[in-house]
Amino acid sequence: MGKKDNVYGSQSDGDDPKTDIHADRKTGRFNQRTPGSSLETGNSPEDNSLPLECAFPGDMAVTADDDGVKKSHVGKSCEDNEEGYLDYHIGLVMKERYEVVSTLGVGAFGKVVECIDRDKKDHVAVKIVRNIECFRDVARSEIAVLEEINILDDDNRFACVRMLDWFEHDGHICIVFELLGLSTFEFLRQNKFLPFNVEQIRHMAFQIFRAVCFLHRNKLTHTDLKPENILFVCSDYDLEYNDVMECEERKLRSFDVKVVDFGTAKFDHEDHESEVSTRHYRAPEVILDLGWNQSCDVWSLGCVLMEFYLGRTLFQTHDSKEHLAMMEKILGPIPPHLLKQTRKLHYVHNGRLNWDEPSSSDEYIWKHCIPLKSMHKKSEEESQLFDLIGCMLEYDVYRRITLEEALWHPFFSPLRMQKPHS
Repeated sequence: MGKKDNVYGSQSDGDDPKTDIHADRKTGRFNQRTPGSSLETGNSPEDNSLPLECAFPGDMAVTADDDGVKKSHVGKSCEDNEEGYLDYHIGLVMKERYEVVSTLGVGAFGKVVECIDRDKKDHVAVKIVRNIECFRDVARSEIAVLEEINILDDDNRFACVRMLDWFEHDGHICIVFELLGLSTFEFLRQNKFLPFNVEQIRHMAFQIFRAVCFLHRNKLTHTDLKPENILFVCSDYDLEYNDVMECEERKLRSFDVKVVDFGTAKFDHEDHESEVSTRHYRAPEVILDLGWNQSCDVWSLGCVLMEFYLGRTLFQTHDSKEHLAMMEKILGPIPPHLLKQTRKLHYVHNGRLNWDEPSSSDEYIWKHCIPLKSMHKKSEEESQLFDLIGCMLEYDVYRRITLEEALWHPFFSPLRMQKPHS
């Protein structure tokens, strides 16, 4: 259950990557966006190995069930190849090994198909990259990163998707991955945006933090962490009636997750373009053009945890100045020294954020952006979760918590005290 909606790669594209594909969340109309390893516990989060996966520029993937995507039929192509997509059909065998059985998704990067690996008798996901040089270049880069990570995590201990193989087919680079379930965003969408509970968030966050912490230790920044790029290992569920919401709710059988989509991942020594991350998860230093480092991943994950808790995006906007205004409403004023350093001078007036005109946006901000410190905490566990998120959503990168430190936060104490499985 859930495999049909699995897409391996959704990536930011330009200033507002979600504008064209996804309906505005303010209206409550949602379109589907993109598309986890067993949780290891012990006394130390200092594990030094784990796996990784990438995607491609402009990959705003939708699934085969969306209206704009033709479904595959035996002997019939899914899509013309005029724009570099592979013209394939169900039953096609690539590399004399991978037999196409269904279309999982399509995006700007190409398509993802489910295949039977005839050699191992397993089902896998194959990303078929468009035969256009810019996409081929990124695919080559992705493969190099994935191969490096496979070496660093040769026993596959961490929660990043595994590359199993790669090859070329009729000029298309194809990357083979393990087959995973739904993305955390897609599960939320299908589950009427009912939020995850604190225990579920803890289980998922610990795996995600360990995975991204590994990347950071190995000089790599993901740069595009968001619910679409966190997939459940298996999204099988049971239906239960929710008395409070008066509706049926999907209850996942497992909350193991994996991080995917390394299309914009950067090693520390590589050039850092000024703008990274999908809008809603973009750190203030990126918006203010102050330069960025691995701490931008920490900010993004803080936004992700809030989305898991609320069932909605924390910063729902497509405008940078409005984004900063929302941050101030939720987190307090942006420190003057950061505003003084910005190259985006039109964001600043008299040493403060230039946001003083009453507008419909302003009304939305005051209605929906609740200060983090005033959000009601029902339990000590929720208080710990909010404390952790507050440490992650710190404006100043020099004060923001690292993931190494976050793994030792009291919120994760119940997991650290568990005995490892033998």
